[in-house]
Amino acid sequence: MANFTTHIAVGTLVSGSLATLTLAANVIAPENLIPITLAGVLGSVLPDIDLKESRPSRAMFGGLAIFFSFSVLFSAADRLSIVELWMLWLGTLLLVRYGLRNIFHNVSVHRGIWHSILAGLFSAAATAVVFANVLDRHEGVAWLAAGFMFVGFLVHLTLDEIYSVDIEDKRLKSSFGTALKLFDRRHPYATAGMAAALGLAIWLAPSPNVFLTGLSSRDMWAGLNERMLPKESWFGLVKVPSLIARTPSPAPQDITTGAITKEAPNNSAAPPAASP
Repeated sequence: MANFTTHIAVGTLVSGSLATLTLAANVIAPENLIPITLAGVLGSVLPDIDLKESRPSRAMFGGLAIFFSFSVLFSAADRLSIVELWMLWLGTLLLVRYGLRNIFHNVSVHRGIWHSILAGLFSAAATAVVFANVLDRHEGVAWLAAGFMFVGFLVHLTLDEIYSVDIEDKRLKSSFGTALKLFDRRHPYATAGMAAALGLAIWLAPSPNVFLTGLSSRDMWAGLNERMLPKESWFGLVKVPSLIARTPSPAPQDITTGAITKEAPNNSAAPPAASP
């Protein structure tokens, strides 16, 4: 399997490329670009959360511990004393950081359900929920972040499968087929639980209509195609060869389909009077 550095490097490259397209399409505010890009990078390492001593696992449960401990602290700030708040905050932090993490790793296996497309879909839907309900982002931005998360997740699974092929010895390693899979056939209960979690996340997520409408917009794709290559020179210095130079799109012409009959122009001026 690919190591952490490879996953981060390739995930950052893919997410950065998608962020460039998003910026060129001008579909979201610039301040939303960094969070959705980070969602893609996170997705590129997230499947290794089921590896107990991995950096993704430590970072994920550390982040969850901070989030939940402060959420509990703020919710009880008006009802408890300072010492009680300290105890509540520290207890929640330790419970999630160590207790929940140990429970998770006792019931999960590496290359199990978290290395599947089903888990990628759940992570994407959960990302939409977090962006919409926790970060208070627009529903279109929330689902765009979900798309980045899913692409990053797929990048991780694909890299693991590629590294399962031993090119030098021309053979497939025993791990081949355990990363990029739709669901985990070996653990049906884990698959059922992940499917239920996906259903819950979709139910809690905002409507994806705005995102789907924007994604299917012909004007957006036409604009990206128009900006794909420079018109005259690269960076204003090197002239673009004529074979790859981007030519301006021709002006749209009137199209006659025959469905509507053209009427003769109506001359409002009166005909000239006959000579006497």
